[in-house]
Amino acid sequence: MNARRSGPMMFDIEDQGVAAPHSAPPVPDLDTPANAAAMQRVATLAAARPNRLARWFWGVLGTLVMFFAGIAAWDFVNDMIARSPLLGGMALVLVGLMCLVLLAIFLRELAAFGRLRRVDRIQTAAIAAIEDANLTHARAVTAQITALYKARDDTRWGRADFAARQGDVLDADALLGLAETTILASLDERARAEVEAAARQVATVTAVVPLALADVFTALTSNMRMIRRIAEIYGGRSGTLGSWRLTRQVLAHLVATGAVAVGDDLIGSVAGGGVLSKVSRRFGEGVINGALTARVGVAAMEVCRPLAFASLKRPSVSSLVQRSLTGLFSRGRTSDED
Repeated sequence: MNARRSGPMMFDIEDQGVAAPHSAPPVPDLDTPANAAAMQRVATLAAARPNRLARWFWGVLGTLVMFFAGIAAWDFVNDMIARSPLLGGMALVLVGLMCLVLLAIFLRELAAFGRLRRVDRIQTAAIAAIEDANLTHARAVTAQITALYKARDDTRWGRADFAARQGDVLDADALLGLAETTILASLDERARAEVEAAARQVATVTAVVPLALADVFTALTSNMRMIRRIAEIYGGRSGTLGSWRLTRQVLAHLVATGAVAVGDDLIGSVAGGGVLSKVSRRFGEGVINGALTARVGVAAMEVCRPLAFASLKRPSVSSLVQRSLTGLFSRGRTSDED
């Protein structure tokens, strides 16, 4: 049996491939949930297209419910007329009013889909005019844009400026660029304001409200409201079904292009390098959700805008988030430092 050695012992580890401290992998954050940010989950869920069997199921179920509801209402009115002609007449009038309201809602939804298709046709015609360098087609597109906003007082100065200067332009892309800078510039500012407001609301709720799924609900409702208002700004005002279709179209585009993810470069440009390490984890989630909301807003502007961004610069997500969160999560000096 060997005697126990006393004193320090040295081991030769030069050839054992031990990693240096600076090259070691970072320590995982166990407090961070494994799920993605709220806006990522909302975009993925909203953009997912249900399969054909599910669509048939919900369609047949809705038709069946409406059928039974109509039969129940008819039997109710007949019973009321048999018991009391006065009460039966009142029930019949109420049912008739309800049918008129439903008809008005249906016609409004059809008109909303028509406005969305009108904007889509202008976008398609503008792309074709630029590709073919066809000045005649470009003039037809600008005439459609002018007609689209002829009843809008907020575009009156822009339309007058365009009408005074369009005769001097002899190129298709230049003519469409003139319409973009004169008519759509003011609408872009209003759309940016809506995106900033939605990003601020989502970031605030995520950072302040600790309730489960509150950030997901706020992100969904805020983004749908933002997309609907952006559509109204650009002239494609949509109804309830049109808003849902437009929202799915925008989010599906984001998911397909991979633009629904936020990297550390965007967070760093928004919040600064050392800020996230000094505040709570929910602040970082708020910044992420706000940035993703801004990206959804920019995509909605591109979808709802009659002309693609060419002469005017496409809004930057970083600048939108910085402006929306200015004063909300201040990085300035505190009162103790003054």
